Amino acid sequence: MSDSAGPSSSSDQRQRGLNVEALKQHVLTHKIDCGLWAIRVLTILFTCGYFLPIFGSAQNAYYKALIANAAINALRLHQRLGRVRLSREFVAQLLMEDSCHYLFYSMIFIYVAPLTLVLLPVVLFAILHSASYSLTLLDTLGQNSWWGARLLISLVEFQSLNILRLIAFTEIIMMPLTVLFVAMGRASLLTPFIYYHFLTQRYTSRRNPYNRNMFHELRILFEKTAAKPNLPSFVKSILLGIINFTVKLAPPQVQAQHQQ
Repeated sequence: MSDSAGPSSSSDQRQRGLNVEALKQHVLTHKIDCGLWAIRVLTILFTCGYFLPIFGSAQNAYYKALIANAAINALRLHQRLGRVRLSREFVAQLLMEDSCHYLFYSMIFIYVAPLTLVLLPVVLFAILHSASYSLTLLDTLGQNSWWGARLLISLVEFQSLNILRLIAFTEIIMMPLTVLFVAMGRASLLTPFIYYHFLTQRYTSRRNPYNRNMFHELRILFEKTAAKPNLPSFVKSILLGIINFTVKLAPPQVQAQHQQ
């Protein structure tokens, strides 16, 4: 009787416990996806190391986070586009990919003095994507595994819209900050021009409309504020000047829509 109870009890323990073998098989089958997840976790750790430099230099952690972000987006481009092809069509397709934009982003700021706000989009994207894939890994381990981690993941997913809006706002506010960095001697004269190119790519992104939406929301906010009757005239002129200047810098198709 004890012999028959042994196998069933061990089977029940395997069902209640962690399915490590299934996780190993998943990692072997999805090497790149798991590698991306691991690098995203490292990005989060490097960012934490920048704010809390317990294990080393904060500056080193800052640049490691940017390098990790570049590696993530290079791998994502490899997943989506495959081999590099020397053709105009491939370059056009490359420039339309969001991963190309953020590979470009890392390359811009890896040669600039550390600016805390630069890491915000990097770490927020890492949190969003690592959270979604962490759920896949937890499901592979077992449906009841790590309920605390599942709770944190659900909180991240619940706030995903606000996180994406915050990323878009940070992308926009970084534009005047790059100009300020040039004035402070912490960036080269080319940095704002290169960043402007990045920002136009984000605005025209096919898959991520949050940058366009945030520009629209900010414009509405500025116009409503400027329309207040008790607002000083010089403040109104500044707000309207910012709107007009931004429209002039927008991509040609956006300028055409504004004129219509």
